[in-house]
Amino acid sequence: MIQSNITSWETKGDIGILSISNGKENYLTEPDFLDLDLFKKWISDEKIKGLIIRGLGRNFSAGADIENLKKLAEDKTNLSGKMNKGKEILNFIEDLTIPVVASINGVCFGGGLEIALACHMRIASERALFAFPETNHGLIPGLGGNYRLTQLLGKRAYEFILTADMVCAAEAKKLGFVEYISETKDTFHFAMQKMISMVSDRSLEIIQSAMKAINNSNNSNREEALKLETELFCNLAVNVKFHQKE
Repeated sequence: MIQSNITSWETKGDIGILSISNGKENYLTEPDFLDLDLFKKWISDEKIKGLIIRGLGRNFSAGADIENLKKLAEDKTNLSGKMNKGKEILNFIEDLTIPVVASINGVCFGGGLEIALACHMRIASERALFAFPETNHGLIPGLGGNYRLTQLLGKRAYEFILTADMVCAAEAKKLGFVEYISETKDTFHFAMQKMISMVSDRSLEIIQSAMKAINNSNNSNREEALKLETELFCNLAVNVKFHQKE
């Protein structure tokens, strides 16, 4: 296991695991919670086919450490720089061409929820709780949470963000920002099995091609998305060995 700020990195087979570890609540001490250059080095390992992000212990992350955030806010330029670095981290995670799954136990609030929303899939324990409490503190989500939640919920994001209400895992799934609720207490094991089902027996080239096509569908118009899909399909097809039964 390798440490970086409040995170650690390890691998299990061809799956990378990024863990948030900062006490019981796994608070994010700073918006740039991870050394991005080091993370890029970790994830560049050609053996890695998928990434799971989790919080060690009972909680995924309760979000920002408010007292530390107050200190950072004394220097607006410094705070802005750190917020932009935090967004750069989450944009990088979202743009990865391998699947990224958030394994969520306990509370997933504020910045923690923004990390989870940057993942391609969210798997929660039955007792997981979700909220953007920022408006209770005179703030709004600041690491892309407004944009990503609106992409998923549409106009329902207004109420979720402005009321700062907590929702349980079942309600989060009903709203549409949690894909699966773990059938067991071990959410990480469920997430690992789901990841294995997506990447096992598939080459990194196939996984990356599928991810590029899907990501591009979210970021481009139909004509551009279909053009890239055809290009990726043909690149794969020329290398496929079609077997016919004799």
